[in-house]
Amino acid sequence: MKILVLISKAPDTTTKISFTDGDTKFNDQGVQFVVNPYDEWYALVRALELKEANGGSVTILTVGDATNDPVIRKALAIGADGAVRIDAQPDDAYQVAYQIAEYAKDQNYDLILGGKETIDYNGGQVPGMVASLLNLPFVSNASKLDMSGNTATMERDIQGGVELVEVDTPFVLSAAKGMAEQRIPNMRGIMAARSKPLQVVPAAAVDGLTSVSSYELPPAKAEVRIVDADNPEELIDLLHNEAKMI
Repeated sequence: MKILVLISKAPDTTTKISFTDGDTKFNDQGVQFVVNPYDEWYALVRALELKEANGGSVTILTVGDATNDPVIRKALAIGADGAVRIDAQPDDAYQVAYQIAEYAKDQNYDLILGGKETIDYNGGQVPGMVASLLNLPFVSNASKLDMSGNTATMERDIQGGVELVEVDTPFVLSAAKGMAEQRIPNMRGIMAARSKPLQVVPAAAVDGLTSVSSYELPPAKAEVRIVDADNPEELIDLLHNEAKMI
């Protein structure tokens, strides 16, 4: 089984976010980047479990410049066999998906897995776009994936229940919580990652469909209001007139 896992780098959740150039660019100075958790914990780990159970190979792919290499090596340390980095700035979801599809179209992957979204922009668009560009079936937000030969059985959480989906390979999937459990790289994996292949591929020519005009931080949280337990009328008034929750 030949599996491709899409990964991206994202700021660690403890990062203090700021912007430069008149709030038009993200300030990455001093930022600790990690593998996007949905890509790592769910898509990559489940791909490795499938490889361990059925044989085959797992390749990770990211779109970005050389600053992504430490994040790629982290994913290799978890157990991926090799990595591909498409040398392009990931400025737009369609542009990223196009780069991935151009690379993957001749590689004959059985499965293409990615996280349901990234924790920075929370777009969740890339896996579906990749599937469309490759003319492959797409299953979004899957929380369970089992393989029997060339047939995959997946579960998706939907409103009011769980949806069961079956599809034959090849296909594209975006992974949600529940797909797998996080793995921590051990020393052996970290050492092995140094010698695993990392192929750098030139970018394909494509224009993005969107651009960033400016960034804006959310408003600061208001101070905590403490209401005496013997004064429920005040709590009701605050919820109704200030919070607009009732």
